[in-house]
Amino acid sequence: MKTPETARPRPGAAILRTALRRNIGAMIAGTVLMGLYQAAETAFPIALGLIVEHTMQDRSLGSLGVSIGSLAVIITTVSLSWRFGMRVLQKANTTEAHRWRVQVAACGLQPVARDVDLKSGEILTVATEDADQTADIIEVVPLLISSLVAIGVAAVALGLADLRLGLLVMVGTVAILSVLAVMSRRIGASTQEQQARVARAGAKVADLIIGLRPLHGFGGNHAAFGAYRKVSTDAKRQAITVARVNGTYAGTALALNAALATAVSLTAGWLAFEGRITIGELVMAVGLAQFIMEPLKMFSEMPKYVMMARASAERMALVLNAPPVTTPGPERPEPGGALEVDGVHHGTLQGAKFTVATGEFVAIAAYQPRAAADLAAVLAVNVAPQTYGGVVRVGGRGIGDLSIEAVREHLLVNPYDGEIFAGTLRTNIDPSGSGREIAEAVEASMLTDVVALHREGLDHVVRDRGANLSGGQRQRLSLARALAADTDVLVLHDPTTAVDAVTEQLIARNVAKLRRGRTTLVLTSSPALLDAADRVLVLDGGVITAEDTHRNLLAGDEAYCLAVAR
Repeated sequence: MKTPETARPRPGAAILRTALRRNIGAMIAGTVLMGLYQAAETAFPIALGLIVEHTMQDRSLGSLGVSIGSLAVIITTVSLSWRFGMRVLQKANTTEAHRWRVQVAACGLQPVARDVDLKSGEILTVATEDADQTADIIEVVPLLISSLVAIGVAAVALGLADLRLGLLVMVGTVAILSVLAVMSRRIGASTQEQQARVARAGAKVADLIIGLRPLHGFGGNHAAFGAYRKVSTDAKRQAITVARVNGTYAGTALALNAALATAVSLTAGWLAFEGRITIGELVMAVGLAQFIMEPLKMFSEMPKYVMMARASAERMALVLNAPPVTTPGPERPEPGGALEVDGVHHGTLQGAKFTVATGEFVAIAAYQPRAAADLAAVLAVNVAPQTYGGVVRVGGRGIGDLSIEAVREHLLVNPYDGEIFAGTLRTNIDPSGSGREIAEAVEASMLTDVVALHREGLDHVVRDRGANLSGGQRQRLSLARALAADTDVLVLHDPTTAVDAVTEQLIARNVAKLRRGRTTLVLTSSPALLDAADRVLVLDGGVITAEDTHRNLLAGDEAYCLAVAR
């Protein structure tokens, strides 16, 4: 695998531009319909003014009928344009949010990890809340334009009645937006910080849930709860700050809009009193003064939503711009090949060197649990090959020269804390639906009692993270999934720590039998698995210090006996 090239950055502004460009058709249609809605809304007080003006002059039933018909047309236009305009915009909004969710999720689920300083819980927040808020820009722009249309129509209509009224609306609108634009910047900064703190709290919850059982084991749960409480409190305080800023913004906008509407109404009343506008124009002016508060409110809220969308897009850019930690090579290993670790230096590993021949079942007894975890991370390609010393070979090829698809096809590393997904026992054992090796894997992992316990058998429902299964059942289910994959090389990391001794003995025998002829490496301190192995390697101080069968090591190595005997 090669060192990744620098990816072209995609800042938040570029993400917003992409969202706008992809939905230009829907936005044009939505803008036209929402502009028509706002124009019709504005036409309503104008029509009332004209009706008053002409009805007072003509006093005829024909004029009244035309007026009523005009109002009916305006009301129908308002209703239909709003309904279909919002339908178009919300469909585009929802679709675009889904696209970004899929894209962010794809980055998080890629087999090659990305160099992003975010935990899984934070990436989940980015893929949900931030994706939704980024897509809101699709609704914001048409609503912004349509509100501007309403204010423009009102200003022109008032200007035709008296130029001073039109200028008052225009100058007042510019002044209001100038004040609110300054305030919206603080909202954007505060919202971005809030999103980051909420994401950190979500990540802490995910870590807490995963580690709750071992935390209870050594009494660390109270410290973990305290750490989460601190992160959660920080998020709460920032949420209160954002709510306070939003409240100030909304209150200021409402006060300024009300002041403008009051100024227009009083000015129109004064002009009517002076005889410079007619009674019909006065009715129109007062009606427009009340009406423009709604588009002004909408217009004044748009900068806030733009800043929120920008903040969310910037957070999405953190994930989407992050380069992969490594670039896979093009080669493939020899089928059924051996596994070779040659002088690997990583973490606690200080030049570990060993070979597992094709079809061999080897166990590694690591005296330091951290060393086993470091070795499993290297074999699972969770650590970029160029970041550690030495080389790992699969089927005679360096793991850094293999494509990630080839690595996953030939080498499977099953972690001690394998994830259990919502679905059924069957879909957890065989996610791809291939149907191969399921019965053998269930029997070898001693999951038969779980299957027999439920009437649905393998179709028994499993909750997210295996919440309705015990620790031992979850571990056996994870082991069954690894065995059912039937890869050329299988690495198991502590696969039986949560099962009883009798079950462990049976699993050890079954795994050795099922994997006969296939390359298998087990990182374990279990006497049953160590005894089932063809040979045992002792990993101490980051290097292999001894090699023999389990029974020979028990008879001749006191340190080994103390480390693994139960």
